[in-house]
Amino acid sequence: MIRLGAGRLDRIAAVGAHCDDIAIGAGGTLLTLCRARPGLRVDALVLTGGGGEREQEETAALAAFCPGADLRLTVLKLPDGRIPARWEEAKAAVEDLRLTTDPDLLLAPRTDDAHQDHRGLAQLITTAFRDHLVLGYEIAKWDGDLGRPNAYQPLTPETAEDKVRLLQEHYPSQRHRPWYDRETFLGLARIRGIECHARYAEAFAATKLTLDLGR
Repeated sequence: MIRLGAGRLDRIAAVGAHCDDIAIGAGGTLLTLCRARPGLRVDALVLTGGGGEREQEETAALAAFCPGADLRLTVLKLPDGRIPARWEEAKAAVEDLRLTTDPDLLLAPRTDDAHQDHRGLAQLITTAFRDHLVLGYEIAKWDGDLGRPNAYQPLTPETAEDKVRLLQEHYPSQRHRPWYDRETFLGLARIRGIECHARYAEAFAATKLTLDLGR
């Protein structure tokens, strides 16, 4: 398996359409990054769920998923399932995020995600973050849209277990969902681990990156 490092990461950004998207798609990667780099700045934006229980869950969850980080979270109140219809507000939120941060890495939904909110947000990201490394995370769902990712972050067994525990602990509003369980999260991580010669991993879609092989 070919391994490429991203160099020193001082600042990252993470965006989600809904509270829990970031944690489900990239929670293990956040744990890995923040544990390795105390003081890492993490700018996070979530477009829906603001002002209620979901925002409270997200605030506590991302604090746990970003231990020791300088976390700055914004949760907005756009209507769930209607982000494409609120394009102007979503675009303004992404552009506002760009004004506040110049990240070394950005974690976002995949552009081919079957959920309209995820896909709409993903399509907005590159309009504001044109010169940044963007990794598109995946979220298992009824639509069956999991594809063939081309970038992997291996997870230690301890980190994979921590991710599952934190998801269960911090998002009680989601426990009633039939797919929201340990088997789903660890099962997908195990499959992605097989694909990159690791026990567990999170997988991403990297649509464009620039190599610097001369250094």
